[in-house]
Amino acid sequence: MGEIKVSPDYNWFRSTVPLKKIIVDDDDSKIWSLYDAGPRNIRCPLIFLPPVSGTADVFFQQILALSGWGYRVIALQYPVYWDHLEFCDGFRKLLDHLQLDKVHLFGASLGGFLAQKFAEYTHKSPRVHSLILCNSFSDTSIFNQTWTANSFWLMPSFMLKKIVLGNFSSGPVDPVMADAIDFMVDRLESLGQSELASRLTLNCQNSYVEPHKIRDIPVTIMDVFDQSALSTEAKEEMYKLYPSARRAHLKTGGNFPYLCRSAEVNLYVQIHLLQFHGTKYAAIDPSMVSAAELEVQEGSLGLSEEEQ
Repeated sequence: MGEIKVSPDYNWFRSTVPLKKIIVDDDDSKIWSLYDAGPRNIRCPLIFLPPVSGTADVFFQQILALSGWGYRVIALQYPVYWDHLEFCDGFRKLLDHLQLDKVHLFGASLGGFLAQKFAEYTHKSPRVHSLILCNSFSDTSIFNQTWTANSFWLMPSFMLKKIVLGNFSSGPVDPVMADAIDFMVDRLESLGQSELASRLTLNCQNSYVEPHKIRDIPVTIMDVFDQSALSTEAKEEMYKLYPSARRAHLKTGGNFPYLCRSAEVNLYVQIHLLQFHGTKYAAIDPSMVSAAELEVQEGSLGLSEEEQ
């Protein structure tokens, strides 16, 4: 167990991609942690936003693969923010600090919800060029926790962890998925009480996405057919909200497909980003485009053979 943490890929990632810490708020305790890999000349990178239990390194397989293909990718870890407006304001300041006018966002679960809220928040002066929403949702009421959202800050760490772990798969899973769950439990253990309490608050605070504010943004909805924390109703709601969105379905992957089905996730990310190649919003170095497109073609053939 715990294979990912000792895997050569993870160790290579930790030894080659530095973790940066950035403060953009007046409050010095609000520290953004991030990994930034790939060509720095790219001004519209892909930014990964983690779920409640995740740290920036849960996307290490996407960072290694996509930066190797010439994409600029950034994976974030949030500071402690207690409401969506505060988060959006902090994230905007971070993008200003990184001198990024527009970005593509990949959000997993809570990360996907925050990505939508940020796109909504900046709709008058758009900062989000496209969205990839993985196992995500558009309305926090699906968790039936809006009434407890304001009391998470009072709860001890062990109780908060118990709430989060309750959404992890408990049934039989394949060894790769078991390793992904172990890794996420380990990441969860690394989070402090205020980090966890604030994320759960953002996850459950009464809020929903206003689709008319972000209807012009290209969206890919990525979800799994096997068991995940997301209900079928929540998935259907997302499809209704984004009727023209591309859909990236994975047969299996549970709550954390970016860890246990990384090759498929990486391929779907490339397919999503392909539509921006040759524009100023490309997330890839132009000199690497042909190699990346070949990779997508080969991967797509593999996917279609698997589906047959």
